Amino acid sequence: MAAGWRQLKAAALAFCLCICLLLTACSGSNGPLTGNYVEDTVAVADTLIATISLPADDPGRSEAETSARALINDYMARYRPQRQVNGLASFTTMQTALNSLAGHYANYPNRAVPDALRERVSKELKKAETGVVRGA
Repeated sequence: MAAGWRQLKAAALAFCLCICLLLTACSGSNGPLTGNYVEDTVAVADTLIATISLPADDPGRSEAETSARALINDYMARYRPQRQVNGLASFTTMQTALNSLAGHYANYPNRAVPDALRERVSKELKKAETGVVRGA
């Protein structure tokens, strides 16, 4: 009898865990991303250009950089696995810019983006933005 209760409890626990995983995986909260590659690329590029343009003494810079890191992660998690997107020139350009920026934020979290990196990333983001609008 005791073994039967243990099996029933284990089955109920497994069922509850499966339901929790299913609900969290299908929650659909991807933040500001819409699922439209063109719109998301333009929005992410514009947001990141605005973030890296903030002066070093801006009081909201730290929060903006934290949001930018989350946005970079969300964007790459959504579009890197998609074959129809990850082969596009606009995606590879965007990926290069995002990797450079994410690397800076990971290695130098308390420092502003250097001028050379800011210029290069801005140029790549604008190139990706024009490319995606053009369809490349």
